[in-house]
Amino acid sequence: MILHDPQTAGLVPLMRAHCAVVVWRCHVGVDVPNDIVRGAWDFLRPYVSQADAYIFSCDGFVWDGLDRERLAIIAPSIDPFAVKNYSLSDADVASILRAGGIEDNDTKGDAVFRARDGGTGVVTHRSDVTESTRITPGTPLVVQVSRWDRLKDPTGVLQGFTEDIAGQSTAHLVLAGPDVSHVSDDPEGLQVLEEMRAAWRGLPAALAARVHLATLQMDDPEENAVMVNALQRRATVVVQKSLAEGFGLTVAEAMWKARPVVASALGGICDQIEDGVSGILIDPHDLRAFGSAVVRLLSDATAASAMGQAAQERVRAHFLGSRHLRQYLDLLTQLLHD
Repeated sequence: MILHDPQTAGLVPLMRAHCAVVVWRCHVGVDVPNDIVRGAWDFLRPYVSQADAYIFSCDGFVWDGLDRERLAIIAPSIDPFAVKNYSLSDADVASILRAGGIEDNDTKGDAVFRARDGGTGVVTHRSDVTESTRITPGTPLVVQVSRWDRLKDPTGVLQGFTEDIAGQSTAHLVLAGPDVSHVSDDPEGLQVLEEMRAAWRGLPAALAARVHLATLQMDDPEENAVMVNALQRRATVVVQKSLAEGFGLTVAEAMWKARPVVASALGGICDQIEDGVSGILIDPHDLRAFGSAVVRLLSDATAASAMGQAAQERVRAHFLGSRHLRQYLDLLTQLLHD
């Protein structure tokens, strides 16, 4: 029996009475635990400590007081064959972004994609984009795709772009997230989105023209996934300037698409990016460093391309499901033979 995350911790003693082996996996963590976090650990530890093994996504998230002999570090992974990640041609990207309302281009006909079941999907829903000008082919894009969540710091991304990036490049910024009316477990999403729209309205016209707030439709999960895929592939630079992060697989997803990524040096992001090689890590509170890193990649296409290729190889070697499965098999084989 494999149980996932703190909500299931109380089941560990019960499952021990019914299963030969019980494993508990934690997908979340805190870089700098405070007294509240440690109090939560103290409450959960008596349950979790009864598991035969416990899995954390990175070593920095492991709780104090757990038996290291029963600990396994297994990073999550992405599925390269998922609709969000499989290869798209430049023509596919352009067609999908046109049909989804993100970019004006001269592609014609339906925007079709390969569905998960092997059939054909068609992009029919348009995103709701707050903007004063349209994105056109050839426009350099700085893109962050994440929930409308203060911990993803869209406000900081906007400020860093307007203060330190826009004046040194011709790039536009795209902040993309889900249609909040379809995300029932994120009650603050609408509030954060409205704060971003208010901030956009307060920009000088010339800057507002280079900022696009896109809410991606959620009516069809596969349409949403292929929109994210196309948007990340269309990006010149992908950013993930979170203030807190679990593992942050949106980083690996962008890296898999050979995009250079500028991201916060925290959580599992530090395990994914080799700073200066397969991406750039920054202090999430240092807007000037954030802007400088993005401008550096925007202004040096050769270096950005090399970093993107290194990023893709990094994911191929460490963050695909084959590695994930092998680690699980090794752990379970060991447990079943003990």
